[in-house]
Amino acid sequence: MSRHGIVKQIVGDLSFVNSSPFAKLLDSCVKSHSARDTSRIHARIIKTHFAYEVYIQNKLIDAYGKCDCLDDARKVFDKMPEKNTFTWNSIMSTLMKSGFLDEGAWLFASMPEPDQCSWNSIIAGFAQHDRFEEALDFFVRMHGKGFVLNEYTFGSALSACAGLKHLKMAREALEVFERMLERGFEPDEITLASVVSACASLAAIKQGLEIHACVVKCDKLRDDLILCNALVDMYAKCCRINEARCVFDRMPFRNVVSETSMVSGYAKAASVKAARLVFAKMMERNVVSWNALIAGYTQNGENEEALGLFCMLKREGICPTHYTFGNLLNACSNLADLQLGRQAHTHVLKHGFQFQSREDSDVFLGNALIDMYMKCGSVEEGCRVFENMVERDYVSWNAMIVGYAQNGYGMEALELFRKMLASGEKPDHVTLIGALCACSHAGLVEEGRRYFSTMTEEYGVEPLKDHYTCMVDLLGRAGCLNEAKNLIEAMPMQPDAVVWGSLLAACKVHHNITLGEYAAEKLLEIDSTNSGPYVLLSNMYAELGRWKDVMRVRKLMRHRRVIKQPGCSWIEILGHVHVFMVKDKKHCRRNEIYLLLKILTEHMKRAGYVPDVGDHEAYEEQTDLEVSTCFQMEIPEEFAVM
Repeated sequence: MSRHGIVKQIVGDLSFVNSSPFAKLLDSCVKSHSARDTSRIHARIIKTHFAYEVYIQNKLIDAYGKCDCLDDARKVFDKMPEKNTFTWNSIMSTLMKSGFLDEGAWLFASMPEPDQCSWNSIIAGFAQHDRFEEALDFFVRMHGKGFVLNEYTFGSALSACAGLKHLKMAREALEVFERMLERGFEPDEITLASVVSACASLAAIKQGLEIHACVVKCDKLRDDLILCNALVDMYAKCCRINEARCVFDRMPFRNVVSETSMVSGYAKAASVKAARLVFAKMMERNVVSWNALIAGYTQNGENEEALGLFCMLKREGICPTHYTFGNLLNACSNLADLQLGRQAHTHVLKHGFQFQSREDSDVFLGNALIDMYMKCGSVEEGCRVFENMVERDYVSWNAMIVGYAQNGYGMEALELFRKMLASGEKPDHVTLIGALCACSHAGLVEEGRRYFSTMTEEYGVEPLKDHYTCMVDLLGRAGCLNEAKNLIEAMPMQPDAVVWGSLLAACKVHHNITLGEYAAEKLLEIDSTNSGPYVLLSNMYAELGRWKDVMRVRKLMRHRRVIKQPGCSWIEILGHVHVFMVKDKKHCRRNEIYLLLKILTEHMKRAGYVPDVGDHEAYEEQTDLEVSTCFQMEIPEEFAVM
């Protein structure tokens, strides 16, 4: 007999001894997801003496809820004169699954005696609807009330921990998982996938390997798509690309998530060719796949390829996200290409991004625009983006402060730093780097000293190597060379080539050959193959006319087979980049360029300028820079007739 025939026979007979036939029929309605049949059975129940039986009313609430008839479930619940814990659990579970989380939480708070099922329902509801912090809050409260935690409790808590994507929420996921195993619970594939995701966030490769070993031994789990995807992602994020590839190759079925994880993993491992190969073979691509490859090119310095891929994305009709534009702007920043950056900005505006904090925040896109404009030297445009942002975060302030400082606007950077403090935004180590860099460019030695000495006490920021480097640069520019040397030697970490190089450059500017020799010696201890210290020291000797020492340094370079890279400069005109090397005679307009350079040199000599030709190589490099500058100039008429 058909299900419809059974419904008709049972609902036509109202002389049942108990309500079990109605309960069984409601179960069949749930299986078939039939709201219509549930309503028909309810109509018959009302005409029987079972109409007010708590058990059958609970079954009705459950059936209506599982058939997506929330209003009908509520009506049954509201009209019940007597309710038990199962009644409350049924309606609360229905509310949570339907997304009415706040109402479900209010109902939970009204329950006379919530049980283990009640707690599990509310934790699962919040976790399934991405309200992870509230899910974990209820998990902690459940444990505090002394309720027994079972596999359902742990599974929901692990999903919430993984969903938060915070390093702390990741650590808690591993702790919860360990407690789950200690209590003898056997995790399912969803739970294991959540734990593997936590391992990926923490780069906890040891725990990830242990879980993988357990998965391999279980026939049920070995080929699970979700779990295998999580393993590929975990190995890729932990820079274990070979292991990721092994899991990927053994998967009987793959989807866009599996392939995107491999693209991202190869990109992170600087194997962008392999990433492009996987990408090219993908049967299905989504915007996440495109973003992964574009980011890979940008992160590995292949910015032109990133721009080309963005153009392909647009041609294929894929709608870019704020992450796509973030990578696009990074590529423009790396190329210092203002025209491309402006075009990217136009695309951002066309897609309606407003730089707001929300569930899918795009504030970082405004920050990327500021960074791009500042790196391209367009301070005014960067400032305009900052002022027009609907919302800002500390990165927005940092981008402006550092951008001002790097472009020589020291006073403006410090003024903005003070505004940041007044706004209540807390500075971090990047902010302080910007402030110290600004003091250096503005020559504010005392203010720089004060920021550096009080950064831990006032702002809670411990000085890092970069802060010491900024201070050495500040002191070096001001001629406080011995103080800079003492600061380097007092560093709590090992000084690197950058900080010693900063001191050496300052010694050259201030003609302190003794300290310069000391700094060069320290640099060569770190890396004897770097030509920089040799050249700077040679130039310092040349300025003092110490030609024997110049020859000694150059002989040492030859002995150690240190090769000095030739000076190079370039300039972009009308979208075409012109590159000039030292002694370059290849450019098609070389005669005009050198003629203009000769004319300018003659005029400078008449004005009293005497070029420093103490070190011939340094003079050649300076000439090379002047050549690229002359290329963009027209020869004035009065010069041409000379």
